[in-house]
Amino acid sequence: MELKLSQVTKRYGQFTALDRFEYCFREGIYGLLGPNGAGKTTLMNLMTGNLLPDEGCICLDGTDIQKLGIRYLKNIGFVPQQQNLYPTFTGKRFLYYMAALKGVDKKTARREIPELLKRLNLTEHQNKKIREYSGGMKQRLLMAQALLGDPAILILDEPTAGVDPKERIEIRNIIKELSGNKLILFATHVVSDIEKAADEILLLKRGKLLALPEYIDGWHQGKFSLEDIYLRVFEEKEEEKE
Repeated sequence: MELKLSQVTKRYGQFTALDRFEYCFREGIYGLLGPNGAGKTTLMNLMTGNLLPDEGCICLDGTDIQKLGIRYLKNIGFVPQQQNLYPTFTGKRFLYYMAALKGVDKKTARREIPELLKRLNLTEHQNKKIREYSGGMKQRLLMAQALLGDPAILILDEPTAGVDPKERIEIRNIIKELSGNKLILFATHVVSDIEKAADEILLLKRGKLLALPEYIDGWHQGKFSLEDIYLRVFEEKEEEKE
């Protein structure tokens, strides 16, 4: 599987949120690192088809995802940054609702949903209204819905937001378990999550993908931690401009 972004640009009025982004994703875990406003969420919304690029194209195995339409969307599992859930639904009802929206047949849904509830430690809470869920429980429910239908591509925007340290480790372990045959892209402000889970890192600043092999190679070789890279690439450069 190959998801290739070629010269992808997205603007909001005069503001360029993503600027000629070029990258080829394959199976594995990619950590997306960058300060607020770097363009991380815009990139993820483009990759999930929630936004259309102003320039460039996104192709899955050589075919533009706009031409693939629903065939592409069925390959996607998405955890958005905002927890926009239905407060009066139970967790179980929400998953069945999302399964229907994603086109997962009833037989598959009946098999997958109990498994996902167990995997995300939500079985005992499945009949509670979502308004009674903690922030961490809501985040785990969003992870569960993203995994419905066993998608080949997972896009995770702050997947460990609002969870306690134990839950963060559990979600990180699930991401690692899934990495064998999936393409996983996740962004988080918790640098240690990327450090411990990602196979590759992408550095994004002001909508541009930074090509810094000295840091990327240094990270792979254990010369730099991601915290070191973040400080050197983002914070120090910001100070130089002031």
